[in-house]
Amino acid sequence: MTKHLAQANVGRLVAEPGHSRVREFMDALDLVNGIGKRSPGFVWMMEGSGEPGTGNTETILDGDPRFILNLTIWEDVASLRHFATNTLHKKFMDRRSEWFEKMEKTHFAMWWVDAGHHPTLGEARDRLDHKEKNGDTDYAFGWAYAGEAGL
Repeated sequence: MTKHLAQANVGRLVAEPGHSRVREFMDALDLVNGIGKRSPGFVWMMEGSGEPGTGNTETILDGDPRFILNLTIWEDVASLRHFATNTLHKKFMDRRSEWFEKMEKTHFAMWWVDAGHHPTLGEARDRLDHKEKNGDTDYAFGWAYAGEAGL
């Protein structure tokens, strides 16, 4: 069966989603997510209500509305890397400290899924927890491991 790459990324905003401190980020969600959805190799994205400017911010983690999750599937590592580093997304990544607290725990993980499978929030948390406890493995890994493994 064909495999696709899942990725989960968690961040905690410096203020609640409606606050002026994060407005620029929130206002750009639809644009950046739209670029992702139109990017070569994009497969799927977990989404919230579909309301403009909300992305998946309605998915509340640990009862805290400032935690937001991005969960997507890509055909391969190269497709995700291209979106993350060669589109408008990079400009927002470079400014993430303006909108997000520094995370002490693992906040990003990738893993392989069977084509057609859409990971759940629980699965994403399991992969993040695994990477936190075990570092990069075939079960959950980051950019360096993907590069070392030739993925």
